[in-house]
Amino acid sequence: MLTEESIKELATEWYKKLDVHVPMVEVLPHLADKELEMVFPEATVYGYAGFEGWFQRVIRIFFDEVHTVKVVEPVITGDTATVKVVVQWEASVWNAPEAYSKRIKCDAFQTWEVKAQGDKAIITKYIVDGLEYHEGSATL
Repeated sequence: MLTEESIKELATEWYKKLDVHVPMVEVLPHLADKELEMVFPEATVYGYAGFEGWFQRVIRIFFDEVHTVKVVEPVITGDTATVKVVVQWEASVWNAPEAYSKRIKCDAFQTWEVKAQGDKAIITKYIVDGLEYHEGSATL
């Protein structure tokens, strides 16, 4: 059964793992496979295979990442929920042959769909609704 607590725990664990670029095998338990849809500003991916391609690309682009969860607001309907998430994302990026890296700092507004799997919540749909850059931030 889904609870607000299990959904907030999912969001916290998800971003901690993204920050330190854990091996993909540690991230997959937070995601559904067959029904997974993830909509990012640069791509829409499906299932574990689609996620793997996206994940392997971004962990080679961004570093010194810090995700700070600001909002997790679920609307729970039985074993599923729609969740509004706001996370502050900071990351450095270096584009060859530039002399210096750049720092991105923005709030990412997201909508997740999650479902219960045993006593945990997992993501079935993940949509980045928009990015709001902080003053002085580099952009994607």
